[in-house]
Amino acid sequence: MNFIIILFELLRMSLIGVQKGIFFKPNGKKLAVYLESLGPIFTKFGQLLSTRTDILDFKTAKELESLTDSCKPFKVSVFKQIVEKELGDSIENIFDSFDEKPLAAASLAQVHTAKLKNGAEVVIKVLRPNIRRKVKKNLRLLKASAKVFSYLYKDSYRLKPNEVIRDYEVTILKELDLRLEASNTSLTRKNFLHSNELYIPEVYWDLTSSNIMVLEKIDGIPCTDIKQIEHYGINKKLLAENGVMIFLNQVFRDNFFHADMHPGNIFVSKKNPDNPGYIAIDCAISGSLSNDERYILARMLQAVLKQNYKSLANLFISSNWVNPDTNTIELENTLRACCEPIFERPLSEIEFGKLLLYLFQSTREYGLSLQTSLVLLQKTLIHIEGMGRQIYPELDFWGIAEPYLDNWLAEQFNPLKLKDYIIENKEDLLFKASEVPGIVYEALDEIRSYSKNRQVDRNKIKSLEDQLSNQKYLIRVIGIVIIVSAAVVIMIS
Repeated sequence: MNFIIILFELLRMSLIGVQKGIFFKPNGKKLAVYLESLGPIFTKFGQLLSTRTDILDFKTAKELESLTDSCKPFKVSVFKQIVEKELGDSIENIFDSFDEKPLAAASLAQVHTAKLKNGAEVVIKVLRPNIRRKVKKNLRLLKASAKVFSYLYKDSYRLKPNEVIRDYEVTILKELDLRLEASNTSLTRKNFLHSNELYIPEVYWDLTSSNIMVLEKIDGIPCTDIKQIEHYGINKKLLAENGVMIFLNQVFRDNFFHADMHPGNIFVSKKNPDNPGYIAIDCAISGSLSNDERYILARMLQAVLKQNYKSLANLFISSNWVNPDTNTIELENTLRACCEPIFERPLSEIEFGKLLLYLFQSTREYGLSLQTSLVLLQKTLIHIEGMGRQIYPELDFWGIAEPYLDNWLAEQFNPLKLKDYIIENKEDLLFKASEVPGIVYEALDEIRSYSKNRQVDRNKIKSLEDQLSNQKYLIRVIGIVIIVSAAVVIMIS
């Protein structure tokens, strides 16, 4: 019954929201209460909704952030049974000591601390019993509600209910395999292994499976505990700046970012107070961008930083983030109207993540459509910058980001970088080059056969001509690659 109530309450609130504007603007506090009443899986769904600022307004998304993923712990005896079944031995034989009091209990998993026989302190994360069955049952309910919602409300495409549920399904199913979280953790650890900016705990792979993960126990200060940070004499300015560098390096250097960097997952290291860094846990949700997306994002951020609204409007259109038939001048004026009042304030007071959010909201009328990875990225930026400004209010995000982006964009056209790309992908390039002549000849033969037929299909010929044109373009590209490759070979020989 509660589920039916929330379905129609969502419908009612969305109708009100669309009457007031073109995006979904419900009562976020009431929505949070409804979701919590349906149980932990729906609470987690609400947390995901809080990241969807492409369909929710900022206020509603912020109100949904109040949802906490904490639940009543399940019996420690059951926890031990799962551990022993997964690892094939008794708790006593595997661990030197085991704390029966849970460190944390969330909707999907529970965590206890322990000590290995070699003295290493660890945390043990175990999925709740029968959690997969419960999640799949709730996913069926959510999918059914999305279909009913789409059927009853003709403008539901603006709220993308089916897409939101699909994204949630992908996210939560990944979290039900702790090997994926362990893999994300290991990769992020490798990316920052020799860095002072970020520390990621070590995964004990021999004690990890789909249902259990054992990690190094960390000792850090909660990033929101400013008093403790000051007590340890930590350089707050440098700490905040390192947070910005973590974001930039994860996105542009590594192309793999921790997409759940809310304060509960981020701690401050007590080591080296003069050059401090963070400790991150819970890498279950991660993101990456295509090379094109990273390049467009870097240019877009650069255009915002330089207040180049014409270039920004062209990027929105050429990247298909808005409708391709959008009037460039109108979009440019909209972006200027959004940004100029904000740039009247001192740079130290402007939160870049929120500025991007306002930009996205102002372009909704032009049919804004963002990939899920970009939405996650925007949310990550808001968390990182907000955390940095809480630690050091005068954080100069702009002064750090602008030279970084300028250097990264310049590197994309570095001949040595192109050489590395050719060497890494030489087999694929050669394979594609070998296919081109055959494809061109096939297209020519098809056009010739259609032209001999009296009943000529003009649309088919046009399609083949377009195909041929694309192949000619490909030939030109491959020709350039061959020339560059030859130059590189000469250069390094």
